[in-house]
Amino acid sequence: MKIGIAYALPRRQAWLTIDLADGTTVGDAITRSGIVEQFPEVDPATQKIGIFGKLVRLDTVLEDGDRIEIYRPITCDPKTVRKRSGSDNGP
Repeated sequence: MKIGIAYALPRRQAWLTIDLADGTTVGDAITRSGIVEQFPEVDPATQKIGIFGKLVRLDTVLEDGDRIEIYRPITCDPKTVRKRSGSDNGP
């Protein structure tokens, strides 16, 4: 089966497509993809991982065509960023 793995930094992104055996888990796919070697800051044990925007665990079994997304930690409060940029459309 083919799956994709996506990870993005502000100035560098990776989109990998790999072939895996049926029954492969998210954790196994991340390990086999080599993404951790490309981005040493990636730590699947502590970072949130999703498939098409839905959070999943590392032991989730993949299906053909899945896209694994490795999410970076939030480093600032999104509400503060909106207020500073003047784009807060709240009440």
